[in-house]
Amino acid sequence: MASAPSIAVSQAAGPRTPPESGERPVLGLLVLMAATFMAALDIFIVNVAIPAIQGDLHTGSASVQWVVAGFGLAVATGLITAGRLGDMFGRRRMFTLGLALFTVTSAACGCAPGAGTLVAARVLQGLSTALMSPQVLAVLQTAYTGRAQARAFSVYGLVMGIGAVFGQLIGGLLIRADLLGLGWRACFLINVPVGAVALALVPRALAESRAPRRPRLDNTGVLLSSAATVALVLPLIQGRSLGWPLWTWLCPVGAAVLAAGFVVHQSRLGAAGGDPVLNPALFRHRGFRPGALAQVVFWTGQASFFLVLALYLQAGRGLAALTSGAVFLSIGIGYLITSTAAHRIAARLGSRTVPVGALLMAAGLGLLWAAVHASGTTGSLWELTPGLFADGVGMGMVIAPLTRTALAPVPPHLVGAASGVVTTIQQICGALGVALIGIVFYGAVGDGGGPARYPHALGLSLLCLIGLEVTLAALTGAMAVAERREG
Repeated sequence: MASAPSIAVSQAAGPRTPPESGERPVLGLLVLMAATFMAALDIFIVNVAIPAIQGDLHTGSASVQWVVAGFGLAVATGLITAGRLGDMFGRRRMFTLGLALFTVTSAACGCAPGAGTLVAARVLQGLSTALMSPQVLAVLQTAYTGRAQARAFSVYGLVMGIGAVFGQLIGGLLIRADLLGLGWRACFLINVPVGAVALALVPRALAESRAPRRPRLDNTGVLLSSAATVALVLPLIQGRSLGWPLWTWLCPVGAAVLAAGFVVHQSRLGAAGGDPVLNPALFRHRGFRPGALAQVVFWTGQASFFLVLALYLQAGRGLAALTSGAVFLSIGIGYLITSTAAHRIAARLGSRTVPVGALLMAAGLGLLWAAVHASGTTGSLWELTPGLFADGVGMGMVIAPLTRTALAPVPPHLVGAASGVVTTIQQICGALGVALIGIVFYGAVGDGGGPARYPHALGLSLLCLIGLEVTLAALTGAMAVAERREG
């Protein structure tokens, strides 16, 4: 980066104010990104630790599944409400509380004596992540303008991608190193010193910001949105492993009813001059609607791609967790090349950045499909490298600009709610993609399918993911054309 962007946070509406005394822009960026990295890492690092957790705690697969599911469900449930809490009580205050709770619950996860304690700690860790994450986006959106904002979101996208792409590799390295005999526990305990240092820096690093008029918390809206999210996400997380019982089919119907009730309640409350938790005015901004839809398309493919690729490498090709994680380096290198220069690429390509990045991802996945089709389970891993690298290059061009595209048209007094919506989309669509692509993948593997079935299963999954990236390119390309016409 050419220079550190200012992180002075003013009141969300009205003129920007000078930085508060003691504020340190560089420290502020480091603190925000440390929290972002830990949150992204914790989603992926646990996948590698699951076998070790199951063996050490002598627990069944159902309990271990909730180590992942409980975290994801808690995050998805709390995000929209957390965005509003930041508007109400101050984004720095809520960020600090979330970071403190995340640090404490990480220690609880690392010290858990049994599966029940670990699952409970993971749920609380997910809630703390939900409290912390929207505040990061809200601060980035309200604290920066112009090129400084582009650089800030570039760093955000870089850190998000590093946590996602390198999560499995970092987990494998920690478990292999067996630091102080901690084994899998190091995957959680590593957050403690990082979180403690970040907490110590917050008072000097970040200024406070909140909505110009303190809204009230819409308790009915919170209840309806939380219940709808649980009803939608829970069967997606648990359905496949349980054989899709009847309740997993009834839950989405209930989610639709609850969501409809939520929309009606929010509209009525807004019309009456109240403070809905998700202001309907947010969706009257034309740029936010297609930006949010683009987020849906992109994140539906991301988590599922990492899952099916890991399954192919470990179950199909028999690689150890660490070796499998090392394969992801090809994606990571490509991602680092473009994400570190995302603001410069965006300055050159403008609104064409995301469509071009999405097409590069589609091309990379196509190359990967060809390599898997040709090599099966016996070819050289180097044959996978060109496709993975191209996918990473495209990913680095998409994540940060896509997030900025969704938030850019939102006025300052709605940025907390918008940040909650964007991060909720990331979580829910990640679960949705895992469920849908998982059906394709496991359907192709079949019951008791051996390693020979995995290349075919990955190939079918990749075709679905290519379709998503082409859709993303078409959607964001249409947004770019509309933006040029309006300009």
